[in-house]
Amino acid sequence: MPKQVDHGKRRESIARALWRVVEQRGATHLSLREVAQEAGISLGQLQHYFGSRAELLAFAADLAGEQSALRVRQALSALGEAPHPRQVLRAMLVELLPLHADSRATSRMSAAYVLEALHDEEVRVRAGSGLIQGRALVEQVVRQAITGGLIAPECDPVVETDLLLALTGFATLLELGVVEPAAALAAIDRHLDRLFGGGTTGRRGDGVTG
Repeated sequence: MPKQVDHGKRRESIARALWRVVEQRGATHLSLREVAQEAGISLGQLQHYFGSRAELLAFAADLAGEQSALRVRQALSALGEAPHPRQVLRAMLVELLPLHADSRATSRMSAAYVLEALHDEEVRVRAGSGLIQGRALVEQVVRQAITGGLIAPECDPVVETDLLLALTGFATLLELGVVEPAAALAAIDRHLDRLFGGGTTGRRGDGVTG
């Protein structure tokens, strides 16, 4: 009997091989042959699943986004039922930073895809769509916190969302060793303290310490 191949797992395995290549050598001159070698398969086998570099990059970037979303869901689940919005926002921000092996891999893949998007309009639209969806989720939490009196009512939810997302810029600083993980987490906590300090219930129920 011929061995059955799980094509979904094979595609994911190839995508993760691309992650490793990006993590180790960058994506500027990334080739299908290079990824095939990393995946331990022939170029022909890889092309059976991905017909072009763009197609493989898109799949790998989508997988990175899915993995990041999964980490966020797991972090939120660990908070229990009805977590404080401050905890929710902190979990969202922290899981997007390259603080451990999996998040470093997905962060670097996402960064590589953004660079690709700068020179390819189709990739720009695709990448932008994912970021817009993520931003909408953060803004939803901010708006709910304002409505619930946890953030001062005079705060602009759009501006506050943009400021929170700006904290994901720590990814670059962490990767280049400009700041240490503890310092990045302290800055996130300080910002959240200020944001929630003006609400009527402040940080009640937030047991996150970093």
